[in-house]
Formats: sequence, C-alpha cells, structure tokens
Amino acid sequence: MKAKKMSLFLVMILALSTFLAACSGDDSSSGKGDGGSAKDVEQVLNVVETSEIPSMDTALATDSVSFNVMNNVMEGLYRLGENDEVVDGVADGDPEVSEDGLTYTFKLREDAKWSNGDPVTANDFVYAWQKVANPDTAAQYAYMLYVIENGEEINSGKKEASELGVKAVDDYTLEVKLANAVPYFKSLLSFGTFMPQNQKYVEEQGDKYGLEADTTIYNGPFTLSEWKHEESFKLSKNDQYWDKDTVKLETVNFKIVKDTNTAVNLYETGKIDRVGLSAENVDTYKDSEEFLTEPDTSVFYLEFNQEDEVLSNAKIRKAITMAFDKESFVDTLLNNGSSAAYYIVPKEFYTTQDGKDFRDVNGDMLKTNKEEAAKLWAEGLKEIGKDSIELELLNYDGDSAKKMGEYLKEQMETTLEGLTLSLNQQPFQNKLDIQAKGDFDISYSGWGPDYQDPMTFLDMFTTGNGNNHTAYSSKDYDKLIKDASTTLLDDLEARDKAMADAEKLLIEEDAVIAPLYQRGASFLMKDKVKGLLSHSFGGDYSYKWVSIEE
Repeated sequence: MKAKKMSLFLVMILALSTFLAACSGDDSSSGKGDGGSAKDVEQVLNVVETSEIPSMDTALATDSVSFNVMNNVMEGLYRLGENDEVVDGVADGDPEVSEDGLTYTFKLREDAKWSNGDPVTANDFVYAWQKVANPDTAAQYAYMLYVIENGEEINSGKKEASELGVKAVDDYTLEVKLANAVPYFKSLLSFGTFMPQNQKYVEEQGDKYGLEADTTIYNGPFTLSEWKHEESFKLSKNDQYWDKDTVKLETVNFKIVKDTNTAVNLYETGKIDRVGLSAENVDTYKDSEEFLTEPDTSVFYLEFNQEDEVLSNAKIRKAITMAFDKESFVDTLLNNGSSAAYYIVPKEFYTTQDGKDFRDVNGDMLKTNKEEAAKLWAEGLKEIGKDSIELELLNYDGDSAKKMGEYLKEQMETTLEGLTLSLNQQPFQNKLDIQAKGDFDISYSGWGPDYQDPMTFLDMFTTGNGNNHTAYSSKDYDKLIKDASTTLLDDLEARDKAMADAEKLLIEEDAVIAPLYQRGASFLMKDKVKGLLSHSFGGDYSYKWVSIEE
C-alpha cells in the first residue's frame, strides 16, 4: 500500500487509490523511454493525489500516500526498478550473507548524502530501525522489524532498543542479524519502514519532524520542497542525490483533488499529465489513444470489528460477506479492470515452490450466495437474541466512496432482513485515526503489499498486530503464521501450505474480513510522459527515471 504497498497500502493502502492517477511499468502502456530527447523540454510533471500526506516520518507512516512520496524523496539500502527488480540504493552492491542465512553485511556507498549535505551512514539505519522497534514510538509497522534479532522482544518491552540485531561496523558497513532466515529480506529493504533517518536532524526537529517540508530531511532523488496541507505539494530534484545525473525531472507538482470529474477536467485542459478514471469516465475515454489500463496487487475489503457484540458472531460476518454481488460491484461501479476478490492474497503475486500461482491453492472462498447469507444471518441473530441490527460502515470521503457505500448498503439491507446500515464518510487522516482506535463497526479498507511474499497480507491479522484493526485473535492462526515465519523456513513447500491454511482460516472459516476486489486501474496519460514505473509492492510509483519528451 500497501499496506501497502497500500500496501505498500497498503496499509495500507488508500481505498480511493482506485482512482489515483496511475502509471504502468509496461513499455506498451506507460510510454517508457530512455529520456534521451528530454534535454530541451521543460522537465515538469503535473499530477493529482486524492489525499493529504499523513506523515513523512518513516517510523510512523502507515498509508500508501506517505509511502509513495517517501519512495521518491528518500532511499533505503535498495529501491525497486523496472519490473520490480531490487536495485541498489544506499547499498553498494549485494550484501555478504552468512552460510546460515542469518547475518547480512552491507557495504554502503560513500557518496550518498542527505539534502543538507551530511553523509548517509550505517548509523542512520541503526537509529531509524531501533526507533521503529522501540515501543515508545508506537509504530504500527513495528512488527516488520520482528524479522531482525530481538525485534519482537524489544517491541514487547522485554529488551532495550539498543539490543536490536543491527550495528554500524563503521560509517559505511552495516551488519544485520536476523531472527530467522526469511527469503524475502532483501525486497523488504526497499520499503519505507526500513529507510534511514539522520538522528541529529530528527532530534533537532523534535515532535515537528516529518510534519512539514522544512522539518523533514531527504536522501532520495527528490526533496519535498513545498507542502501546502490539504491543497498541494511539490517534489524538486535533489542536487545532493548520489545518482542525480539519472534524474531528468526538475519538478513533480501534486494537486490534491478528491473528485474524479474535477481531475479529469484538469487533464482535459492540460493542467495535469495523467489521471485515474472512474467507471463512467472509462466508457467515455476507452477509445482514446491516451487510455491505458494496468493490473494491480492491492486488495480491498471490509474489516469487521469483533469488539462489537454483533460482529463477534462468525455467522453474521459470513452472512454479510456473502450478501452482496461483487461481480456487479466491479463491473458497474469500478469498470476499470478491477476483479472481484474472494481472497486476501492476490492473483499473479506469488508463485509457490511447485510453480503454481498461490491463488490457485485455495481458489475463491465465501462467494456471493444471498440465500445462504440470509440463512446464516437469521441463525446469527437468533444466537445473539436480536431481530434487528444497526451497523455503521466507516468509509473515506469523496464521490466514488459515496457510491460504493450506497451500493453496499442497498445490497446488504435487501438481503439481510432487519439490518440498517448507516454510512460514515471521513477525510483520509480522520478515517485512519478512527480505524486505528477501533472506533468503528465495519471499515472499508485496502492493503497493498510491502514485499513480495504472502506474509505481507497475512501477518497483520495476528493477535495484537498494529495493523489488525478487527481485534481478531486465534491461536490456530497465530501458530500457522509463526511457523511460516520460523520453523518452516527450512521447508518452503510446507511454508506455502501453512500460509494457504492461514488464508483459508482467515477468510472461509472465521470470516475476519469480507474481500471486495483486487484493484485494476484505468487512466489517461499524456504520451510525453516517459519512464514512469509502477510497482506491485512497496511505494506505488517511481519518478526517478521519468522524463518529459515532446
């Protein structure tokens, strides 16, 4: 989102990012080029974003908007290049890995600098990662540090942050000791949570760090040079960046626009260079030469708060999950290449050890069946001694979110006798805050992967996880995730099975969430935009290689 990803988003990830301007990593659809003719053309890209940036502190960010900006103004040991290949960032080449796969030694490039001219050193990674793991930080993504030795013990208060398995051997040598030999560790290092922080600068800013453009420091291809809250923000080329000669763009202007039709009008009048399309826009522009589509790995779903007496009943959760038509939802409301989802781990994301798409193992679960939904609903109501229920759906603001909410309300209330579903639309940050506090009944959410492994979708539902907003707690689920993260790392086929079993328990047996759709994107983009990369995990887009050609 994704979380990513959203997650990145995907979070997490931003639910309305269905309508974010999108781009493609495919030559045929993204207008990629080598930027060779960009020399005399003004190198300015104009785009829209649907939301304010919640935070630029890598330890505190949880959403796709923040992680997308970080992906372009900051840099970890590695970053994602074309086709999501992990390429060098601050790291100078591949790490040395011990025979047992537990100790990684990274050499850092000595020309990497912060935007104030300070060198980027191994201590910057040690400081940032200890900050994430420290329970005083209250980082929702702290669990991602559990792959590192003592990460979980530190976050649970059993050890000091200084005991995290990471140390600066010298200014340009970083040693990391893992708790377990996870196969995806290198791809994890491109994600925002693992980016460095300049301790001296961060401590000088105090609690203002990451909240304004001039209280944040950068080491990526761009800086966040202007940040007008709730209105716009701007990225400018970072002249201190070690690979600045590769960067062609001088400026990326973001305007915050929540209404899709307003954004399309900006595109039509030449004020922005790309725009995401809603369902009605797709029909209008599908024959345009600038119309493009691309698949995505973000998955959207409804979260049920099990602290609620009604939603603690599994039959009621299953009834709601099966009560609405997902195919119609994606075909009529989205109409942008998204597909109905009956799962949490997306299609075409991870290949199992025997060469299959992970999605093929469990297939679709809890498919729409209104008759069965009504039956389970009646049984659930009887079990809790009620004949009518009022629930609230927490959602984002904006016209598209409103339509989605109204569709779900009509479908559920028609199928489930006695249900009254009210809609609560909130601005992005407010919605995240309410969700994090658990102050909701049902929440419309999404997740984009942070790294290329099913675990990025599954471990957030373990007991007490910072991104588990549902209050779900299952010893069986926790054990499957724990085994897949530890003892089964020596038997990857068994690990695949454990993760598939966990997904089945999560969706089919316990109905912890109601999957909605796997995102696709339809958008318009000016042909002059070349080299824009979109990613299937981590930050959504890379502007490092973009050029404007005319």
